[in-house]
Amino acid sequence: MAQDHVYINGKWYKGEGEKRAVINPSNEEVIIEINEASQQQTVEAIQAARHAFQYTDWPSNPARRIAVLRQLADLLEQNAETFAAIETLNTGKPIRESRLDVSDSIQCLRYYADFVEQRTIEEKKRTDGTTSKVIEEPIGVCALIVPWNFPLLLGIWKLAPALAAGNTVVFKPSELTPLSFIELTKLIDSIGLPPGVFNLVLGSGSPVGETLVTHPDVEKISFTGGTKTGRWIYEQCARGLKRVSLELGGKSPLLIFDDADLTSTVEWALFASFFNQGEVCVAASRILVQRRVYNSFIDQLTQRLASLRIGDPFAENTEMGPLISSSHLKKVETYIQIGLQEGAVLLQGGERIKERGYYLTPAVFTHVRQDMRIVQEEIFGPVITLQPFEHDKEAIGLANDTIYGLAAGIFSRDLERAEQIAGKLRAGTIWINSYHTPYVDAPWGGMKQSGIGRELGPQGFAAFTETKHVNISQHGKPLGWYPSRS
Repeated sequence: MAQDHVYINGKWYKGEGEKRAVINPSNEEVIIEINEASQQQTVEAIQAARHAFQYTDWPSNPARRIAVLRQLADLLEQNAETFAAIETLNTGKPIRESRLDVSDSIQCLRYYADFVEQRTIEEKKRTDGTTSKVIEEPIGVCALIVPWNFPLLLGIWKLAPALAAGNTVVFKPSELTPLSFIELTKLIDSIGLPPGVFNLVLGSGSPVGETLVTHPDVEKISFTGGTKTGRWIYEQCARGLKRVSLELGGKSPLLIFDDADLTSTVEWALFASFFNQGEVCVAASRILVQRRVYNSFIDQLTQRLASLRIGDPFAENTEMGPLISSSHLKKVETYIQIGLQEGAVLLQGGERIKERGYYLTPAVFTHVRQDMRIVQEEIFGPVITLQPFEHDKEAIGLANDTIYGLAAGIFSRDLERAEQIAGKLRAGTIWINSYHTPYVDAPWGGMKQSGIGRELGPQGFAAFTETKHVNISQHGKPLGWYPSRS
């Protein structure tokens, strides 16, 4: 059992694929070695999910699904501190952020249980005497593919609505951060789901991810991750007209106007940019500041950054932990070099601070141009650019001038002005005088190349359903279109 990390059809198995060491990013030590799923095991997981969808009452028994979601939420709540510790151990994020992830995960499970319980079938009486029913049904076998930055929370954002709608699931966490979902699968195993409703396959994009995306029995892909991979998944799904949701990259702007409370705005900017080490798809990586307060903002930001507590993610007062991996640390450092080569000024940070662990101080660039790669491309780490602007029109133009449209933030005391600007920003989520907080009953997703579809809220549930129209005539009276001539 200790080596069995693949869960198929209600049973644990030892993976028959690649053997991978899972690394603690805070000290580079091996936490555990995982035997990942083979391609054949991935296919078996899909077949188990297919069988469960066809031959159990899971798709047609909402009461059972509601009970399961609530039971899972209760178990997760009872084990919240264990899950927070696992998440911090595996990702390096500060423990206070892991606790937040667990709390939000519990809330998400309960939200979708309540959502299904309160749902009603839409009925319409027709003028021809018939009745129309509009019914939302599950899609079938759904493959849920989740990244490494919020392994538990983003997994639950997909799993809760997928199960609530009556689908069966094959779940693939990132190969870097499988631990919290292995632990969650133990809870799922204990609550008596029909075998095959939930299956866990560990492994990388090849062969596990590719098999999930291309297998004909998988009818829906829900993916969160990089835009390049998302584009490939979209192309593969188009071949079979497979349902797909994509939550992809971002290069989100934070617009700070000269009437904003600068002291509180600086703290929000730190939170928007460096929460979770900046490894957040909606992280505010481009800070646009109105010219009149630009220098004052820089002074306060650099002072606050100098006192940022970076270190052991299990320490209660740590404000920033290590990046996820050695390769990702090198990627972020490469972008810092690119910024310097492009002529930007590295005002602060961008340095490793420990001999062991993937720690990097937050990097702040000024004197940037809009066409620079550090302004246009997603870095996914603690690197921000600062740009001044003169007026609203210029701020909107700079904010919208990337291929991404995931999120944005606006800080101003003038709410009417802020809402008008929000209406002109091309982003799926816009915070005014705040940042980062997702709300479980509100949609989450991106415009432009930041993705397709939405998670959370009613929209997140609808993404895992097919809509069926059933029209009912009570008596089947003669039509009279082809009258009998006998």
